[in-house]
Amino acid sequence: MKFTCEKALLVSAISVAGRTVSPKSTIPCLEGILLRAGVGVQLTGFNLETGITVKVEADVKEAGVCVMPARLFFDIIRKLPDEEVTVEVDDKLQVSIRGGVSSFKITAMDAEDYPELPEVNAEQGIAIPQQALRELIGGTIFSASENQARPVLTGCLIEVEDSGVTMVAVDGIRLARRTWHSEEPLGRTEKFIVPASGLREVEKILSETDEPAIFTLGAKHILFEIGSATLVCRILEGDFIDWRNVMSFGRTKFLTANVAELMSSIERVSLIVSEKVKSPVRCTFGDNIADFRTVNTIGSAHDTCAIAGQGGDLEIGFNCRFLLDALRAIPSEEVTLELSTGLNPIIFTPVDDKFDFAYMVLPVRLH
Repeated sequence: MKFTCEKALLVSAISVAGRTVSPKSTIPCLEGILLRAGVGVQLTGFNLETGITVKVEADVKEAGVCVMPARLFFDIIRKLPDEEVTVEVDDKLQVSIRGGVSSFKITAMDAEDYPELPEVNAEQGIAIPQQALRELIGGTIFSASENQARPVLTGCLIEVEDSGVTMVAVDGIRLARRTWHSEEPLGRTEKFIVPASGLREVEKILSETDEPAIFTLGAKHILFEIGSATLVCRILEGDFIDWRNVMSFGRTKFLTANVAELMSSIERVSLIVSEKVKSPVRCTFGDNIADFRTVNTIGSAHDTCAIAGQGGDLEIGFNCRFLLDALRAIPSEEVTLELSTGLNPIIFTPVDDKFDFAYMVLPVRLH
C-alpha cells in the first residue's frame, strides 16, 4: 500500500473514524483503524456495536489494506508539518510515514482478523437535511435513559411517517419529542429504536447545512450516510413506551413565558443545589407571575419570572436540572407551559406553529 494525502484531510478522517475504535478489546485489531487504499482511502473504526467509515481523496499509487494503531497513527499525522503526507506499508506490515522533513516507521496489524461491518441495503434510504437531523438528536437525546435495566429506553425512538420524522426519548422521569416536517411526502412508515450512543456519534458528524443525511433501516442495523462518512449501528429490540398515551392526561392551565427569562430564574435558584446537596425547586404559578424557591442545608434562594396567564397559585416541585435540560432544548423564544395539578407533569409546547416539540417533566413531592 502506498498513498499521498493532504494532512488536514487525513487528520479529520482519523478523528471521525477513531470515535468508534475500542480502547480495549479481546480482538486486538479493533483497537486500531482499518485503512483501505483503492479509489481514494477509507478509514474505519468499529467497536462491534457502532462502526464509522470515512472516505478521503488521495493519490493512491499502490492499493492495499491494513490496521493502524489508532492513537499512535493519529498522534503522528497530527504532529506532522502542514504538507502532504505519504504512507507506505510493505508486505511485512512495516509502515513508513513521511511529511515534510519528518519521517516515522511503525508496525501495522493484519486486516484479516478485522470483523466485517454489518451490511445494510442502501437503496431505500430516507433523506433529511443534516441540520434538521442534528436538531432532532440534540433536542431529545438528553432524555434517553442511562439505566441498563431497561435497555430499550437507552435509545431514541424514531418514527417515520409520510409527513416527516419524529424522535422521542424517555428516561422514566422526563420525555422529549421533536418532529421534523418534510416538504415532500416520504412515502414510508417505519418505527425503530437507535441507541443513544450511536446517535451521539451521528450528531458529531452532522453539519449545520441543508445538505442531506440519508438513513437506511436494515433487519437489525441502521446505516447513516453523511457526506463522506457512513455510520452503522445496531437497532434496539423491544417495545418502546407508548409516549402518546403518557402525554394524554388533561391539562387545565396554559401559561406563556419567555424561555430565556424562565431559564435565568431557575438557574439562579439552582445555584445552591448540587449533587451532594439536593433539593427541589418549589414553583408557584400565580396570575402573570411564576415564583421559584428552594431551601436546603446551604441556604435558600428565591426568584420570580413574568408569565402570561392565570396559574391559580398552583404549587409544584421539580428537579431543577431536568427543567433546565428541557428549556435549553427549546428552539423558540417563547413557550407554552401546560399544567393541571401539583402531582401531574409539566409539558412545554410551542407557541408558534412553525415549531413542533414537546418536553414533559414529572414533578417531585413537596414537603
